Amino acid sequence: MSYKPQAPAVIAAPNVIPMADIILVLLIIFMVITPMITPGHSVKMAVVRNAEKMSFADREDAVIVAITRDGHLFLSPGNNEIAANQLRDEVKELLAPRSDKTVYVRSDARAKYGDVVKAVDELRVIGVENIGMLTEKVPSGPPRPPAQKGLN
Repeated sequence: MSYKPQAPAVIAAPNVIPMADIILVLLIIFMVITPMITPGHSVKMAVVRNAEKMSFADREDAVIVAITRDGHLFLSPGNNEIAANQLRDEVKELLAPRSDKTVYVRSDARAKYGDVVKAVDELRVIGVENIGMLTEKVPSGPPRPPAQKGLN
């Protein structure tokens, strides 16, 4: 009599460990990429020490006027580029059905001061009383020692 090895019984259950590994890798990729995708046009905002948190500016329906370094205007929601002479009409149309008439200005730190003033002035002309200037807060770190005065 000869010995004939037999194969083990076939397991019909799927092997989910490789699938779980793939899902975890995808989750990590999306967690890293998601903060990089920010709504609005990319501007490098001014960095300040005493910034206030404006939580309503993060809402999807917040009215935000972005001013780029080269003076272009973008209006959110929608992130549409608009001409300076269209700013009044576009903002007035967005604010008409709202009870909150706040407009946020996100200006590039390197934008010309005159461009920012013109945009704010246009908002004031149509009756916007609440204007929030969006900035970035200086990252907190160890306090720097005060500068010492030299002796004469």
